[in-house]
Amino acid sequence: MAIAAAAVIVPLGVLFFISGLVINLIQATCFVLVRPISKSTYRRINRILAELLWLELVWIVDWWACVKIKVYADPETFNLMGKEHSLVIANHRSDIDWLVGWILAQRSGCLGSSLAVMKKSSKLLPVIGWSMWFSEYLFLERSWAKDERTLKSGLQQLKDYPLPFWLALFVEGTRFTQAKLLAAQEYAASAGLPVPRNVLIPRTKGFVTAVSHMRSFVPAIYDATICIPKSSPAPTMLRLFKGQRSVVHVHLKRHEMKDLPENDDAIAQWCRDIFVAKDKLLDKHFAEDTFGEEKLQDIGRPMKSLVVVASWACILILGTIKFLQATALLSSWKGVAISAALMAVITVLMQILINFSKSEQSTAAKVAPATEKRVNQLTGNGQDKTH
Repeated sequence: MAIAAAAVIVPLGVLFFISGLVINLIQATCFVLVRPISKSTYRRINRILAELLWLELVWIVDWWACVKIKVYADPETFNLMGKEHSLVIANHRSDIDWLVGWILAQRSGCLGSSLAVMKKSSKLLPVIGWSMWFSEYLFLERSWAKDERTLKSGLQQLKDYPLPFWLALFVEGTRFTQAKLLAAQEYAASAGLPVPRNVLIPRTKGFVTAVSHMRSFVPAIYDATICIPKSSPAPTMLRLFKGQRSVVHVHLKRHEMKDLPENDDAIAQWCRDIFVAKDKLLDKHFAEDTFGEEKLQDIGRPMKSLVVVASWACILILGTIKFLQATALLSSWKGVAISAALMAVITVLMQILINFSKSEQSTAAKVAPATEKRVNQLTGNGQDKTH
């Protein structure tokens, strides 16, 4: 991490991790004392606590980096967002797709009850992973033999969730990269499937399980297509922390859960068909740089995250001043060393968070050997379609 970047990232990290540890402590207390008595009450309290933490990252997107998220959706889809339980499926295009989902959830009023299916290692992340665990995120090992029971049990637990929730599922199973696209294209060509250009082939077992277990209490699936305009640099966690702007386009389409087929194989095919349509939609976006066939909805930039971050900052600054006055920590070399060690720990934690979000750090698909001619055929004569 460069010194100039660290000068910005470390103070943000101090704010996030210290406030996050306070939230984690309250979450843990409620988990032990409240949840055994009333799971519904615990969930309502945790919803508020999680939102107080997640709003800090929403603030980074909205107010620090000023990332512009443009949402294209029909009026019915847009008006029902956040008013019902829903399963959200999306392509996994950028390093901050999960944050884009949080922005949309916050605008819809269900940030604190937004959930996701995540890889198991995510829950080990200090503060953010721990808060996800308290919030009942579903953590999988990417081994169906181990994950099937975990997923079914976790989905069943959501049946009595007292407030509208979103459960996000990235059915491609990993983030998009050119290497993974090439592997998907090779597989599709060999299996006689439509060869993708902008998405990966969805892994449908988790989706089928989710639909089968949730159709009785979740009325809708929200299909999100995420794309970065050609004129905008791809957003990353590092760019966000450095306050660098980006633009993200999101196309949303609501599907009635009752309209999905009953048969597991047919549900899997429905999911694959959605991604074939998503691939074509992305083709159109890359040609026109917009999802112009749907209305551009105004999601605004609420002050709530700004107020929360300002409040946390004031509490932290005043608390630090009082602590230093009481302990005279910086008046000795030992105190300075302790403070420097704390800053070093925060820097390492922020680096871990940044690295964890990078596409290159996600599990890569194995690329089958291909001749140059074959690669050109599959990728459109070598043209880069990721933009």
